[in-house]
Amino acid sequence: MARTKVIMPQMGESITNGTITKWNKKQGDMVAVDEILLEISTDKVEAEIPSPVSGRVFKLMFPEGATVDVGLLIAEIEDDLSIPVTGGEEKTAAPAKSAEAPKKEAPRVAETVQAQSTEKRFYTPLVKSMAKQNGVSVEELKTIKGSGLSGRVNRDDLVKYLESSKNAPAPSRPAAAPQMQAAPAPTPVMESSDRIEVIPVDSMRKTIAKNMIESKRTSPHVNSIGEVDMSHLVKFREAFKDEFFKQEGFKLTYSPFIIQALIMALKEFPKVNASFDGENIYLKKDINIGVAVNIVGKGLVVPVIKNAGTLNMLGLCRALDTYAKKARNRKLTMEELQGGTFTFTNVGSFGTLMATPIILQPQLGIYASGLIQKRAVVIEGDAIAIRSMMYGTHTYDHRLVDGEMGGNFLEAVHNFLKNMKPETMF
Repeated sequence: MARTKVIMPQMGESITNGTITKWNKKQGDMVAVDEILLEISTDKVEAEIPSPVSGRVFKLMFPEGATVDVGLLIAEIEDDLSIPVTGGEEKTAAPAKSAEAPKKEAPRVAETVQAQSTEKRFYTPLVKSMAKQNGVSVEELKTIKGSGLSGRVNRDDLVKYLESSKNAPAPSRPAAAPQMQAAPAPTPVMESSDRIEVIPVDSMRKTIAKNMIESKRTSPHVNSIGEVDMSHLVKFREAFKDEFFKQEGFKLTYSPFIIQALIMALKEFPKVNASFDGENIYLKKDINIGVAVNIVGKGLVVPVIKNAGTLNMLGLCRALDTYAKKARNRKLTMEELQGGTFTFTNVGSFGTLMATPIILQPQLGIYASGLIQKRAVVIEGDAIAIRSMMYGTHTYDHRLVDGEMGGNFLEAVHNFLKNMKPETMF
C-alpha cells in the first residue's frame, strides 16, 4: 500500500517556514482528495492545504503551533483505493492486512530518517546564509545541536549559538583580587492586571517579526529620500475620479501612477530589478511589482502584479483593485504572493509623511510613497507657489545597489511622475 508524503509548501519567494495553526484531520482519520488537511499561517498569508490524495492519515509529523521549515515532511497519507472516501466521512472498514502495515513499516521510516541525518546533515538556505555572514564554517555548523526534526539546525539554534559565542568568557588571566560580578538584569515580566491587558501574539505576527529581523540581518539597508511635485496628477485625478468610478466601479488612486513611474525607472536601472546571493547577481527580465496591502489588525500582505511592465494604466488600476480586495477577503493564492522583483508601499494612505521600509527578501529594493500635502515651494523664476508635494523613499540593499545608483533610481522615478501626462493614459 503506497504512502503519499505531504511536505511544507513554500507560501512565497522569501518565506522559509510556516506555522501549522490547525490540523483538520487526526491520525487514523480518512481524508478525501482536495479535502482540507491542515491550515498554515505565515507573515504573508493564511492558507488551507488540501490533501493531494484520498486515503487514511497515517502519520502527522508535527503538532499544532509548530513552525516548520519549507520542504520538510509534515504528514503521510496511506492511499487506499479499496475504501471509498467522500467529504470528511470516516470509514472503519479496512482489511486486516492494511491495519498491520503501519506497525511493520513505521520503524523503517524512522530508521531511514535517522540514517539520513547521520550521513549528511541538511541545512536550509536561510541557515547557510546566516552561517556564511557570521563566519561559521560547515564543520563548525555540524557541531551545533539542532532542535528541529532529526536534530536539524534551524534559525533559532544558530542564533542561540552565535549569542553564546559572543558571550563566551575571554581567556582567563591572573586577577589581583577577586571581583564581584553584577548579576544580569532580569527580563521584565509583565503580568495581567486591571491596568494591563495581555494579548497573545498570533503566528502571523510572530512570523512577520522574524522575517523583518532576518531581512535587516541579510541586507544593509540604505534609504534615499526625495520629493516630487504631484500637483498635475492631483488636478487630473480630481477632475477625472467621478467619471472613472462610473466606468470601473472602484476609486482611482495615485498608486497606479506611482507604479507606472517605478516600472519606467526599473527598465532604466535593471540592476535594481534583481536579487543577490553574495556570489551572483540574478537580473530579472520580468518586472513583477509587489504591492503592500494593509489588513486591519493583521499587518501587511504583498500580492504581486506579474509582468507589470506589459500593462497599460487601466490594466494597473484593475490589477491593484483586484488584489487589494482579494487580500482583505483572504482570497489570495500562493501563486499571487510569489515572484516579486520590487515592492511598492503607500504609507501616505496612513497619513504618514515619509517612511524607511524594510526590504522584502530576496529583492533589492522597496519604494515608499508618503502623504501628498500642499506646501509653499519655490518654483521657476524664484516665485513662491502652493504645490501638492510628496516625499518618496527608495530603500535598497547596499551590498549591490550603491548610493549613486539608489539615488539616480529615485530621481528617475520622480522625474517620470513630474513629467507624466495622465490625460493620454486612459
